[in-house]
Amino acid sequence: MNKRYYLIYDLEKCIGCHNCMLACKDEFVDNEWPGYTLPQPRHGHKWINIQRIERGQYPHIDVKYLARLCLHCNNAPCVEAAGGAIYKRQDGIVIIDPQKAKGREDLIKTCPYGMIWWNQEREIPQKCTFCAHLIDQGWGKTRCVQACPTGALRLEHASEAEIERMKKDEKLEVLDPEHNTSPGVYYKNLYLYNKCFISGSVAIEKEGKTECAGGARVLLLHNQARIDEVLTDCFGDFRFDGLPANSGLYIIEIYFDGLLKKSVEVDLKTSLNVGTIFL
Repeated sequence: MNKRYYLIYDLEKCIGCHNCMLACKDEFVDNEWPGYTLPQPRHGHKWINIQRIERGQYPHIDVKYLARLCLHCNNAPCVEAAGGAIYKRQDGIVIIDPQKAKGREDLIKTCPYGMIWWNQEREIPQKCTFCAHLIDQGWGKTRCVQACPTGALRLEHASEAEIERMKKDEKLEVLDPEHNTSPGVYYKNLYLYNKCFISGSVAIEKEGKTECAGGARVLLLHNQARIDEVLTDCFGDFRFDGLPANSGLYIIEIYFDGLLKKSVEVDLKTSLNVGTIFL
């Protein structure tokens, strides 16, 4: 049974420490790995690029991070266009041949994800190698995976059947599926990047005082159908996540002490904080 390497990245666990990027720099800047790659430039290149994502409005703001790198695609457009200057190994790792690719600046545009970089000094295109030189020495982790303090990154050596089970069990997704390249990098909790949330707080007036309405039952309806239900926490806060942008009108129904107390209509364009709803 053939196995290939996959990288799994969990948005929920990433804290944006950039250890992965620094470990990549440590491994490749000023270091040549013959047959794999020439040294990475000290400045400019980000073979693993951590982007910051913000959703929502004050005071309910969600900040997450998204790692972008070569996806080591099974159907890699760069391999098809390179005429042998870029090749895919049997273990799924895509390598740019540092000799055959010399002078081929055109190869940068062949990656639909924009993750091939041009080394002006060496006159070669470069990218993430999945630390193939280390894997070939028996390493079980790439440098970025080794350096990740939260376990947001992990390397899997898996068969197609095994990765299909992981995709189902962990709800793994790929970036930009419209490119149809069969990537070797999967993302967990990707909704934190490409979907929206509706959040808010519930408060109740009681004996002349305003108190947090903890334990209130909050329903979310869309197109007259109930799509989610949560209980407010001890601060009266609630949140519905994973909603498509520009998806139209939603109704929030709030039940307290078993009775419908309030109904609020919102038009969702992007992540939205409805503020405090008073009962």
